[in-house]
Amino acid sequence: MKQFSVKTIVAIGIGAALFFVLGRFVAIPSPVPNTNISIQYGLLAFIAAIFGPLAGVLIGLIGHALIDFSYGWGIWWSWVVASAIFGGFVGIWFKKLSLYDGVFGKKQIILFNLYQIIGHIIAWGIVAPLLDILIYAEPANKVFTQGLVAGAANIVTTAVIGSILCIAYAAAKPKRDSLAKE
Repeated sequence: MKQFSVKTIVAIGIGAALFFVLGRFVAIPSPVPNTNISIQYGLLAFIAAIFGPLAGVLIGLIGHALIDFSYGWGIWWSWVVASAIFGGFVGIWFKKLSLYDGVFGKKQIILFNLYQIIGHIIAWGIVAPLLDILIYAEPANKVFTQGLVAGAANIVTTAVIGSILCIAYAAAKPKRDSLAKE
């Protein structure tokens, strides 16, 4: 089993805490009941793109569980699992994004957004609604509407916030072979 580095463990802790704070205190209510416009998914995608799928899963899982717990209605596991799946899905592709090499140009922006769009469609268009139906016996039309609204909002906020964070991070990193002799 691959061991976590200290940096990854710290990133998971800080990421889950920031996910919680953004999801709990910066959420924008949507017209659909029990559904918010959330900016924390841009942060989750960014950290998953740096530290990989397991970090993405744990940040989504811990952060979303803390948000639900803090509201007092109990943990809504279908959406917690969906957040974890989204973080893991984006994290799977982290090596293709070249963030560690200080590269995040047009190609990486397109790939990042392609991955996050697919991840949100899987999480909010399939996983969350189906688990809502299976676990909580929720009406299908209600949960698919919630998933559609949440997914669309998350795609937009992740595209903006996640892309900005990745661009800033890559710009701050030394470029690969930047010290090589010319």
